[in-house]
Amino acid sequence: MSGTSLDGIDVALVDFSDTTPKLIATHFQPYPDSLKATLLALHQPASNELHQAQITANQLATDYATATLALLQTNSVSAKNVRAIGCHGQTIRHRPELGYTVQLGNAALLAELTSIDVVSDFRSRDIAAHGQGAPLVPAFHDRVLRHPNIHRVIVNIGGISNLTNLAPNQPTIGFDCGPGNLLMDAWIYEHQGCAYDKNGAWASSGKAIPSLLEKLKSESFFRAPPPKSCGRDLFNLPWLKSQLHGDETPEDVQATLLALTVHGITDSIQRNCAGAEEVYLCGGGAYNGALMRSLKQSLPQCNIQLTDVLGIGANWLEAIAFAWLAQQTINGKSANLPEATGAKHPCILGAIYQK
Repeated sequence: MSGTSLDGIDVALVDFSDTTPKLIATHFQPYPDSLKATLLALHQPASNELHQAQITANQLATDYATATLALLQTNSVSAKNVRAIGCHGQTIRHRPELGYTVQLGNAALLAELTSIDVVSDFRSRDIAAHGQGAPLVPAFHDRVLRHPNIHRVIVNIGGISNLTNLAPNQPTIGFDCGPGNLLMDAWIYEHQGCAYDKNGAWASSGKAIPSLLEKLKSESFFRAPPPKSCGRDLFNLPWLKSQLHGDETPEDVQATLLALTVHGITDSIQRNCAGAEEVYLCGGGAYNGALMRSLKQSLPQCNIQLTDVLGIGANWLEAIAFAWLAQQTINGKSANLPEATGAKHPCILGAIYQK
């Protein structure tokens, strides 16, 4: 899994032989700055972008293969014993309203380099069925994290934040809430050269600007009903700068961006998950202490913890989910939730590239 945060590649080796997935081993491989810059550039139209996209897809496949083989070698696992790789690819465009989404990564090359079957292109089939193509992970949350009597909400805070509502005796729904880390990451990188705001320390040194927060919250996405999804096509640094007067202190803007992330999550829960008792966080933003404290203040009625307490590490839940999605594809089973994506019907997702 390599998500909207563009921090690197999460590799999870998962055993599905029992009813509950067992995480055997993990590996993280960071993106070099040059690759991250190229991927960010590909989010916007540019000269010769088709050529650059294909070259980058090949590079990603090579990096995915390196990360996969490093995990297998470290844990003395033969590629022959791996049924398939579920590879999400790197999203550079997400325009479901126009009928397409683009995730880079040459799956055929990945299969060639690893000698393992590869399942990829998970989103296109759902979009073909008039869905958003995202979020897809709620189906996995429903399978492994649902409680028969307790109303749970699972919140993933990656580059974009999204939630899954697991209300007892009700259909599972899920949708994107808005920016997670991506605006905060972009802002601190521009001003301090840091990849992210560790523990929310820089945001905590400033104060949220009420007028700016209200301006950011006025974006129509926040008011739109689910199902809905978003990405860097909407929330990006130029979008943020277009909302600024120019006299704001950088740390106050960072504090405002943290407040915007909290708003997207809490407002989504309050509007769509009435009666929620437990909220479990995953993704990189789950380790932002300032963000966690603000969420607890905004949702005092909910017990908020990391998914680790449910037996799935917050850093690895999404990678495990795409392993499960690959298994569903291999077994010919549907894996989207129309209640989450808006698709007209359940679909078997993904394309299989054989070794």
